[in-house]
Amino acid sequence: MPRLPRFNLVDVPQHVIQRGNNRQACFFEADDYLFYLECLKEASKSAGCDIHAYVLMTNHVHILATPRRDYAVSRMMQSVGRRYVQYVNRRNQRTGTLWEGRYRASLVEAERYLLTCYRYIELNPVRAKSLPDNPENYRWSSYHANALGRGDAWLTPHPLYSDLGGSPAERQARYRALFTEALTREAVQEIRQTVNQGVALGGEQFRDQIEAALDMRARPGSRGRPRNRRS
Repeated sequence: MPRLPRFNLVDVPQHVIQRGNNRQACFFEADDYLFYLECLKEASKSAGCDIHAYVLMTNHVHILATPRRDYAVSRMMQSVGRRYVQYVNRRNQRTGTLWEGRYRASLVEAERYLLTCYRYIELNPVRAKSLPDNPENYRWSSYHANALGRGDAWLTPHPLYSDLGGSPAERQARYRALFTEALTREAVQEIRQTVNQGVALGGEQFRDQIEAALDMRARPGSRGRPRNRRS
């Protein structure tokens, strides 16, 4: 299978997924989640990448980020992956890989899909039926910061999130209101398809712009059906 392309487009959000090898666990106890978040915080700052939302699941992670420098997302993910694998191997006296190859990513048309991606990411624990039915009850996501104003002061609100209200309390209340309606099945499938294929999440004009700017395919493949991987 050919390697998925790496996007280098400053100021355009990306939805990033990295999975554990063979869908095996990559987090084993609370300290692991905390160390990963510390790595993400430091690497995002060093690389020049704004983090808007995230969720750490047992065997994979989702991140919504906007690069402010060339190749910021790639540099951030390389740094996080390297440090975290070294930590896990040392802590558990193991060797070998932890991640399922390289991370996957899709460019996101902010005006149409950004807040939907926020919700998709923070609702991931709810879609995993063995986990809480309310994102507030899951510790390892940005929902607490974006919806409740708790912790994760290092996150950077996207301007569209900031436009939800004139004060933190108003923004948080309007953000919580977005979660009163479930994401449609079509939205979930579209987000999964685009990130798994490494293409753009957006309308035709947005995809035209991406293809012109990067000289690469920005639309889902037309042949066959994409693998329906839960994420």
